[in-house]
Amino acid sequence: MMTRRTLLASAAASIALAACGRGSGSDRVLRVGSQKGGTKSLMLAANALAGTDYAVEWSEFAAAQTLLEAIGSGAIDTGVAGDAPFQFAYQGGSPIRAVGAQSVRTRPAGALAIVAPAGSPVRALEDLLGKQIATGRGSIGHYLILRVLDRAGWARDSVKIVFLSPSDAAAALSAGSVAAWSTWGSYIALAQIHGAHIVVDGRDYTSGFGFDVANVAAIDNKRAILSDFLARESKALAWAATHKDEYANVLSKETGLPLSIARITVDRSGRTFSPIDQHLIEEQQTVLETFARAGELGTLRPLSQAFVPGLVKAAG
Repeated sequence: MMTRRTLLASAAASIALAACGRGSGSDRVLRVGSQKGGTKSLMLAANALAGTDYAVEWSEFAAAQTLLEAIGSGAIDTGVAGDAPFQFAYQGGSPIRAVGAQSVRTRPAGALAIVAPAGSPVRALEDLLGKQIATGRGSIGHYLILRVLDRAGWARDSVKIVFLSPSDAAAALSAGSVAAWSTWGSYIALAQIHGAHIVVDGRDYTSGFGFDVANVAAIDNKRAILSDFLARESKALAWAATHKDEYANVLSKETGLPLSIARITVDRSGRTFSPIDQHLIEEQQTVLETFARAGELGTLRPLSQAFVPGLVKAAG
């Protein structure tokens, strides 16, 4: 259904981007993870790293789970992930914190959804009862399924959640091994060009927050360059809102996505930085409680300690 080139990101290979070539030593190198080209493509397209006095090393990941594992292990310093996978990893004991918050400008259709393959009789929420739904454990897709079950008043076992990587989930959907796939971003657009249709749209169930997440060691040891990177990312997000074609062109080149799919992805992913304040933290309680009710979490860590405000400077 989808090529491995467009679905698999190389988590093992780091691509060094010398932002200006003047950085030396590990304390002057920021190691950044990017999901399917997202942050990397954004920063390259906006030329956001021009004039830095440190280097940026990029690593590519297919999903937030592996990106967060890399941050937690110290293999990389920072990267962007959705609120649900961040909470899932943080509550699992990972030494990570959210240092920046991003919210969608509008709530676009098709940015997060449960999709069924071409020709499937699964068309409405009720058709999912008793069916197998693929997604990644702890992902925003997983969270969407749990939110759907809660709102419908269905028991956790009303559907069968099959935990798969994006590439395996796409293959399973195409082969008919699962009835639906709860996924996000370009994976939805790719599925749709192969005839898949949206059964449940996530904009009605989730807040759409994403976080810049960093390892606690990086927060302590690289605070200045991390803060500078976040300020540049904030400017890049503002730039992307009015330069969608340029952003899509770079995203297509970086990921191998067809340009049409890259443009759809860009249209559905407009974000802006939001303050990490008490209101945001209180909203995240819903994510925490949803996973906890489903029995997905053990002993809970204080939610207030998951965030480190103050690192994002004004975009200017």
